[in-house]
Amino acid sequence: MRNLGPKSETWLAEIDIHTLDDLRAIGAVEAYARLRFRFGREITRNMLHSMAAAIADIDWRQLSPEHKADLDRAAAERLARFNLTKS
Repeated sequence: MRNLGPKSETWLAEIDIHTLDDLRAIGAVEAYARLRFRFGREITRNMLHSMAAAIADIDWRQLSPEHKADLDRAAAERLARFNLTKS
């Protein structure tokens, strides 16, 4: 998947995301929340942004600051349900 290296793909496989279609089905925010729940602070917002860019089929550096901020807010809300803080 674009923007995601072997380690990221291994992490995603651990939460049953094996393809871009799998990632699209649950979305970047949900995937990020599941990764954070499973792997803790080892998963950073860079992973969130990379997954969102992979879904959009763009380089992660092309995400606008506004889009990143929206993703960060949505992830923080989702993580609050797990009682985790964002990093």
